[in-house]
Formats: sequence, structure tokens, C-alpha cells
Amino acid sequence: MDTVVTDPVVGLLLEGRYRLEERLARGGMSTVYAATDLRLHRTVAVKVMAEHLAHDPAFVDRFTREARATAMLSHPNVVSVSDQGADQGLVYLVMELVRGRTLRDLLQARGRLTVGETFAVLEPVLSGLTAAHRAGIVHRDIKPENVLISTDGQVKVADFGLARAVAGTGQTSHTGGVLIGTVAYLSPEQLERGRSDARSDVYAAGVMLYELLTGHPPYAGDTPLAVAYQHVHHDVPAPSAEVPDLPWQVDELVARTTRRDPAARPLDAGAFLAELTDLRSDLGIGRMPVPTGRPVESPGTLRPTSRPSAPRPRDASVPGRSTAPRPETLGGRSRGTTVLPGTDSGPTGQVRGAGPRPPAVRPGVPPHIRRRRARFALTLVLLLAVTIGAIGWWLGSGRWTTVPELVGADEQTAIGRLQEAGLDPAFGEEQFSETVPEGVVLSADPGEGELIRGSDVTLVVSKGVERFTVDTALAGRPLEEVQAALGELPVQLDNATEYSDDVPSGSVIRFDPAAGTQLKRGDVVTLVVSQGRAPVEVPNVVGQEPDAAQDTLEQLGFTVQRDEGRSADVPTGAVMAVAPAPGGAQPYGSAVTITVSVGLPQVTVPDVVGMSEDEATAALQAAGLAAESTQFISGNRVFQQSPKAGELVDLGTTVKILISFG
Repeated sequence: MDTVVTDPVVGLLLEGRYRLEERLARGGMSTVYAATDLRLHRTVAVKVMAEHLAHDPAFVDRFTREARATAMLSHPNVVSVSDQGADQGLVYLVMELVRGRTLRDLLQARGRLTVGETFAVLEPVLSGLTAAHRAGIVHRDIKPENVLISTDGQVKVADFGLARAVAGTGQTSHTGGVLIGTVAYLSPEQLERGRSDARSDVYAAGVMLYELLTGHPPYAGDTPLAVAYQHVHHDVPAPSAEVPDLPWQVDELVARTTRRDPAARPLDAGAFLAELTDLRSDLGIGRMPVPTGRPVESPGTLRPTSRPSAPRPRDASVPGRSTAPRPETLGGRSRGTTVLPGTDSGPTGQVRGAGPRPPAVRPGVPPHIRRRRARFALTLVLLLAVTIGAIGWWLGSGRWTTVPELVGADEQTAIGRLQEAGLDPAFGEEQFSETVPEGVVLSADPGEGELIRGSDVTLVVSKGVERFTVDTALAGRPLEEVQAALGELPVQLDNATEYSDDVPSGSVIRFDPAAGTQLKRGDVVTLVVSQGRAPVEVPNVVGQEPDAAQDTLEQLGFTVQRDEGRSADVPTGAVMAVAPAPGGAQPYGSAVTITVSVGLPQVTVPDVVGMSEDEATAALQAAGLAAESTQFISGNRVFQQSPKAGELVDLGTTVKILISFG
């Protein structure tokens, strides 16, 4: 596939080692790039998880699981994984680069394969699966899309993203009720119970065998549910119903590997591979190169003859009728002895009349089939005996098992103990605990006693300590907004007030305990709310110049207003009074009035005309004025005064009085 120039990932350098050079393929969950390993100077394939899934722990776990599962394998028919990591927001796997195509591409190009070509493709697939099963790994997603065919014809199994490592090929893995895999290849036990083991991979490989021979899977439907129903309730049909010239032995192999009962299938991929190898030998099919996309040959060229409906006995009443099997052409080679027209030969190739004929082998049933059936019959008898014994054991004490000690064990250990005891783990809602670490079993139901094997035991796993934190960004916000934001936390809120020069009144200054502190459920969090700036004491600026006094007050945060007044004690032009009075505390920003002296106080001149000199002097002095008397001729009464009575004059002004006869 050509590189998309606009792909922003192309050209990135991951972990300073893998430079992404070319996009090879893109799917719903990941994209595969060709990359250069700058450390080892080699070309590799890098699978990058889709960006929208990189934050999903389940998909990241699948990527990690694929790396670990495949890293356990070292086999020429398994795509190797060499590294795994995350960088620049990308989660990735580093894999062996296989230049070529998938088996799905080959089927789309060819339609279907011949028997020899099918065996040539399926044998390396089963060989790679055999290595996985012997390592205790079940692939769980065998399908043509996950089989790669290189340009030189090498077949490799890829995408172990759904694989599970289990205790052995006889051990099952449980998916928690979630179907994983492609429904067209899922076994009945996966669809019904979510369980899978090596025999589930055998079923999928058997379905793929059918598809390689016919060009399509055995079941189709409008919905995945319809396809799943057919897997569970119907046997896979014989491929010869679609391709009439297929050998009946191939039909039997498809039937054995796709039995709905897992116990009736080959034990694992190794057993399947052994049967496939035996069948190829029985049919006389030589090893063929893996097809890489050449046009399909005519059906009669590489396929054996069709399966007979029943063994055909020799008919002695018909002259010249041969008892030897009809010749079969397999891969261009004739199997057995060719019978020429007009002659009759026995099993050893003798011509009629050449001598006595040895006893003929029973027609229609080759010796290797009879041996296989005998082995099957013996196996069936042994299996029946074992089954009867197992049923007796089961009806007695065998079906009961003891619930193991689970509380205090970590989750994976508890699951292992349950599986060893023949019980199925189920999970309740996780709970917080102040004493039990995260991932450790808090409780089990039932927690002790005996249960029937296969029963569910519900595990409640600890989530660890429950802690909450107050967001530091809430400091400085209005109280109502902070209370609304903290209303979802299971803590108690309390308020306190404090003056602040920096935080506006009504907003939260800080939290006690401080924001970011780990809090338990029910802890008290005190919101310290600002009352604004602290009150300021009014200074004494009396006697100062007005401008200097105003500057002092404004620096303290007061708003200054000016007024004028008269004072006998303060010089003109100086501050004579401050209101509010100095020494008292006033709110920050409040108004302070300073009164500036414009001179001495003024008084009204009293009327002293007609008074005696002494009386007039006393009256003027009482009004704050001075008296200066002048004697006119002689007399004892004020005859005239200046300033006149009723005039306003400065305090201390001298009033001249004229004394004359009264």
C-alpha cells in the first residue's frame, strides 16, 4: 500500500530509535508502518494503536498482552515481536516486517485453493499454532486476515492481541462474558460460555480449512448473531457439497476439527497437524510451494477424485469389470496402478489369464482407513470406560470442591486458586479500603465451604484507600463558586474569615488543610474567606501642610476631602482639624475630611455706645476684642466706637471707643 503523504505519523522517531518510513496498512484499531531501527540498522514493522484508543486501558492492555504473548514464541511461522512502548502519545509494538500479503488477499484474488495448495498453506499455520499451544498460549482469533504470506512463500501467524496465556492446553480461559474474536471463526464454547482453549483454535483452523477449499466461510447471515446461532446449533457442512471433486477424507477432516463438542476435536494444533500430514500422505499429495497469487488451475488438475457415496463391491457378473480403484491424479502424479482399457488386473497389476488371482482386498475401504477406524473404535471404548468412571466420580464426591482461601490474596492469585479448584471467578463492584491494598481481594461470596464445580464465586477487590483533593485553582474564586465545586466531594465544609490585601472581599483566600492535600471521606475542609483589606488607623495630620497631609492619608488608602475653617491655634494655611478624629480605625478606602485654616476666628463687635468706659472695655474683652479708649473733653460714657456694632472682625481686633459726657 502506498504511503499517505498527509499521514502526520510518517517521519516520527519513536524512543529515539524507530523512524516511521511508510504506512503499510490501516485498521479500525491500529495502523502498521514500515520503520527503520536506527540502533540495529534494520527494517521493522511498527503497529501503532489508533489515537482514540490510546487512552483506553483495555486496548492498551491488549497491545501489551500481544507483545508478551508473542515474545514467548520463537518459531519461523509466527511473526516475532521485539519491542513495545509508548512515546509522543503513541502506543506501539515493534514486529518483524513481512513483505507480502494476507491469506485473505490471496483468497480474494484466487477465489479458492486446491487441496494441495490448501495443505501447503495450512501446515505452516498449524505448525506456528502448535508452538503457541505448547507454550501455553491460545490465539483465539485465527482467521485469514491474521495469516501472512511473504513474497517468498513463507507463512506466518500474526496478531496475538487476543491471546491468553493459560496453564496448559487443557486449561480454559474465561473472557468474563465478553465475546472476543471474529464471529465467523468462533467456536460454540466461546459463543455459549466465553471459554476458549487450544481446541477453540483447532475449530477456527477447521473453519479456515473449509474456507480455503470453498472460497467462503461455512456460515453467513445478516447479523453476527445469526452466524453465531449457526455455529452453536449446526455442524459445519461438508466442503464437497460445494466442490464435488473433493476427496471424502477431506470432508471427514473438516468434520472432525469442527465438532461442536470440544472433546471430539483434536486436542491441539499439533494433533490437527499430525492428521493433516497423514491425510496428505494417504492422498499422495506431495509438498507444494505456498501459492502467492498465481491464477487458479482447473479443478481437476490438483484435486483428487470425489468421495464415493458408499464402498463399491466388485461385480463379477460383468466381464472385464476391474476391482481396482479408479486412478487419481494428484498434483500431476498418478496414484496407484493405471488400468488400461480392455484389460483386467488384480491389486498387483496382473493381467487376466496370467495366473491365479490372489484374494482381493475389500473394495472401497483402504487398509489405512480400516486401521484408523480400528484405532478409533478402541479409543471410543476406552473413552466410554473413562466417561463411565468420570460420571461415577462426578455423581459421588467429584462434583464437589472446596472454596479456597481468597481474602487477602491479590486478584490474579485468587483467580488462579478458583480455577484450580474448578470454580469460576465472578466480580462484584470494587470497593475502597483503608486497610487492604489496591488489587487485593476484600471479600468472597461464598467465602468458604463446598460448592459444585463450575459454580461462580463473587470476588470484591479493593480499590485501595479512598482519597480526595481540593483543586488548587479554586483559591481566589468567590465563595459561592467554590462551595458549588466542592459540593460533589464527600467532605464537610466550614468557613472562616480573614483580612487580605490581595484577595477581594467574599473570595476564598486558602483552604485548611491546604489545597492538594489527600483527604478522607468526611474530613472537614475550612474555607478561609477574605473580608477585604484590614481597617486603617487615621493619623494626626493637624498642623501639616494640606498637600502633605492628603498624600499621607491617600497612601494609607483613604479618600481625602478638603474643607476650610478658622483657628486661633493653627496658622493660616495649615490643617486645623481631621474627621473622623485621628487615632480611630476606619475601613480601608473610606473618606477622611481635612479642615484647612484660612485665618483667625471672626466675632461680632458688640454695641458699647452709652456704656461707661469700664463697662465697654469689659464687654469688648468678653467678645474677644481689645478696647482702646479716647477721652473727648471729659466725660464718663462711650460716645462712639470703631468698628461699629454688628461688624465681623477677627478675634483680638482692637475696638476704639470715644468717651464723652453722657
